[in-house]
Amino acid sequence: MEADLVRRAGVPFKSIPAAGVHGVGLKVVGNIFRLVRGYFAARKLVRDFHPDVLFFTGGYVAIPTGLAGVKSPIVLCLPDIEPNLALKTLSRFAARIAVPVEASRQYFAKKETVEVTGYPTRPSLTKLDRESAVATFDLDPQKPVLLVTGGSLGARSINQAVVAVLPKLLDFTQVIHLTGEQTWPVVEAILPNLSAEQKAAYRPFRFLHEEMNAAFSAADLVVSRGGGSVLGELPEFGLPAILVPYPHAWDTQIVNSGYLAERGAAVVVQDQDLGADLLPAIRELLLTDPARRNEMKSAMQSLAMPGAAGKIAEMLLNLTASAPADVKGMD
Repeated sequence: MEADLVRRAGVPFKSIPAAGVHGVGLKVVGNIFRLVRGYFAARKLVRDFHPDVLFFTGGYVAIPTGLAGVKSPIVLCLPDIEPNLALKTLSRFAARIAVPVEASRQYFAKKETVEVTGYPTRPSLTKLDRESAVATFDLDPQKPVLLVTGGSLGARSINQAVVAVLPKLLDFTQVIHLTGEQTWPVVEAILPNLSAEQKAAYRPFRFLHEEMNAAFSAADLVVSRGGGSVLGELPEFGLPAILVPYPHAWDTQIVNSGYLAERGAAVVVQDQDLGADLLPAIRELLLTDPARRNEMKSAMQSLAMPGAAGKIAEMLLNLTASAPADVKGMD
């Protein structure tokens, strides 16, 4: 997925073998072998490219690449409140660490390297007036809009829970539903069963790219996983949320979701409780208690930290300017 996005942006892309050190028996041996291969592939890439700075946001590939390029300044950008194992490991070598919130500082021993920048969002994610945003999807500006998104790959359990209650949802709200690729066939199969009135209030998509700012601007409430992007995108748009942490993502999504919930900006529904709790939570916030939704909106807006991408770019440029001559490569 990342390879496709990077190529679409016109940026050269190289892949490096990597894997997590988990599992049992032969799986662990195979993963370690891939990491060793990744280290040598990364060392060749670093030698050929001569980077002024190495920039990591996590993932298994960070370990072999970081170790291969340890002579260059390393910048880490934490996408979640709590660092994953790769970033935690590389933090001892990092010159600077950009974190999304103050609470992230506690996870790092070298606190002098940590800077709270906020979560960087794309420049195209600018807030539109609601009327034009709703018009983008040909929806009724007088009715509430629910945005459902499971992240870049979609979220099977969220999609299934929404599909199960979709007719009831469409009785009181309009739905923009980003399914991802994996569960699109499930959603596609229910479309013939919807009435004309229901179809008029339902907008399913596999993905949205350029229209994401319109989706965020049109929505009155979002149902989402708790990945790191909720720390930047939702505050940017002041969008109250029902967050469903992915139960197999270590604790990162639980921590992100809990942070927003503790500040009154979100409600957390556990993945295993979706069938019982999702519809009542949506109905309460969109239909029976709009005052609470407005309070959540204000709380979410108060957490916005605009300009994060610029702060991180400045951090990188400052390190490039101060990099020693033997690690400065390309003019």
